[in-house]
Amino acid sequence: MKIKIGLPKGSLQEATFELFRRAGYNFSISERSYFPSIDDPEIEAMLIRAQEMAHYVEVGVFDAGLTGKDWILENGADVVEVADLVYAKRSMRPVRWVLAVPNDSPVQSVKDLEGAKISTEVVNIARRYLEDHGVTAEVEFSWGATEAKVPDLADAIIEVTETGSSLRANNLRIVETVLESTTRLIANKKAWSDPGKREKIENIALMLKGAIEAEGKVGIKLNVLKSHLAELVRILPAMKNPTISSLNDPEWVAVEVILDENIVRKIVPELKKKGGRDIIEYPLNKVIP
Repeated sequence: MKIKIGLPKGSLQEATFELFRRAGYNFSISERSYFPSIDDPEIEAMLIRAQEMAHYVEVGVFDAGLTGKDWILENGADVVEVADLVYAKRSMRPVRWVLAVPNDSPVQSVKDLEGAKISTEVVNIARRYLEDHGVTAEVEFSWGATEAKVPDLADAIIEVTETGSSLRANNLRIVETVLESTTRLIANKKAWSDPGKREKIENIALMLKGAIEAEGKVGIKLNVLKSHLAELVRILPAMKNPTISSLNDPEWVAVEVILDENIVRKIVPELKKKGGRDIIEYPLNKVIP
């Protein structure tokens, strides 16, 4: 049994390969190939634009694929959303489709765009957004460089952003957020009804979510005298209760905990003061709840 999976080509490509690597799946690809090889004989992969992914999963070209919630909505695709994977090109957070206008535009809300022209790549999402707000405006498909369309070719744009830096660099300001979107692992409905394929897809989802959950977290191990344990444990911001293990010396115990990496520099000196010894920090590839 082999499943065909579509991987997003373009801005999400490297982030996706890195996520799969941390999940335990190693891809390799030549410079101009669209068919990455993988160290799992049950997976066959192909690179394709995220904008097209939902359609090709829906019609069965792929059993599963990764694409944004935005492109599922834009295509109106009838697929199974298996997992919500919060990662993007630059960060582990959702992206936003925003309504933006030139800094000197009088527009303060979508209501001010009655009769205006809006340029965007997500035409269907934009039209539904305008309809929901009772606004009649012309929506024009943008083939790229959308930020450059205003003010000469459009009055406003609806564009995707992670940080807003590109919009600011082009003297644009955000008026409203149209949609927040995260990457989804999606499945073809026929493939999802096949027990073997469904189990494989669910296993991939489990490992990918584990890799995302581990992002920004580390493990800490240390030894402490039993007499100091209660005081030390009180300062540990653990995901759950820390693991306590006996040592050969009955007066000592080992403590192990997972915590956010950004607090390590603060907590380790405190652990030392509370009697912690032999403190070890180690990286995590996956955390499976």
